[in-house]
Amino acid sequence: MYAAYCASCHGLSGLGNGPAAPALKAAPTNLTELAKSNGGKFPEVKVQQQIKGDAAMPLAHGSKEMPIWGPVFSMIGARNGAQAQLRVHNLTEYIQSLQKK
Repeated sequence: MYAAYCASCHGLSGLGNGPAAPALKAAPTNLTELAKSNGGKFPEVKVQQQIKGDAAMPLAHGSKEMPIWGPVFSMIGARNGAQAQLRVHNLTEYIQSLQKK
């Protein structure tokens, strides 16, 4: 899922250097340093909110250029929202695994 939805901007390794990055007005976030920039703790809830595009996060992913995946995941075969939530959860766990040690 990460390769399909995130890597074009954030890069396969999460460094923010995906092939679409140069075309963006704002540089994609380096996803490998989220924990480091959050006092050493991975900001799981914030990452989930950004992926889903929660109203509390008006500039999801840091810029209006970035897609909000919550509605897309909800439309992909999810009748009750559980499948969409699972996709968000799985992406969040994968992003957490990218954190620099």
